[in-house]
Amino acid sequence: MDTIFFDLDGTLTDPKPGITGSLQYALEQLGRPVPAQDELAWCIGPPLRDSLVVLLGGEVDADRGVALYRERFGDVGLYENSLYPDIAATLAALKPRARLFVATSKAHVFADRIVDHFGLRPHFDHVFGAELDGTRANKGDLLAFALERTGTDPSRAIMIGDRSHDIVGARRNGIDGIGVLYGYGSREELTEAGAVHLCATPLAIAEHLSAGLN
Repeated sequence: MDTIFFDLDGTLTDPKPGITGSLQYALEQLGRPVPAQDELAWCIGPPLRDSLVVLLGGEVDADRGVALYRERFGDVGLYENSLYPDIAATLAALKPRARLFVATSKAHVFADRIVDHFGLRPHFDHVFGAELDGTRANKGDLLAFALERTGTDPSRAIMIGDRSHDIVGARRNGIDGIGVLYGYGSREELTEAGAVHLCATPLAIAEHLSAGLN
């Protein structure tokens, strides 16, 4: 059976208000300059701590920044989020023909709550995410773990995501990556990362994959 791994942020849901608002909160608490939310959109997708290291100009205060981010995100930012149009219909079309999993750099304790909040649990066999200490925040490490846990042949799997990290992590594990253009990565970013196909809408994912699924 074919296996499909879905990224969460920027692929299944649009998390911009919650992520950028929580980053603003962390930066404000640290007494650092606070960019506008639009200027923080590039932080959606990569591992949180990596983005904070860039924002803070180094490792100093990065761990404290993660803690402050989660202070707001765990109570408020988690739900400042919305499903992209037609996600439920796309998953419903694919579910009878493939095993579906979430594979996100977000800590799984948050990812699980988001999946449940939007009623997506019935579509997925499991949600794979990072540990709170940053273990498996790298998408390549996460997918290696997921492949082992699910007994998946990489040649029979697809990774779907909106950022280069999704595609690069997939390729590292011998998985083809499909990029989505409605999230936060550009066409150029996804193409240069090695995406085998690009989809402009969620429904286009199901349409593209339908021919290759058993």
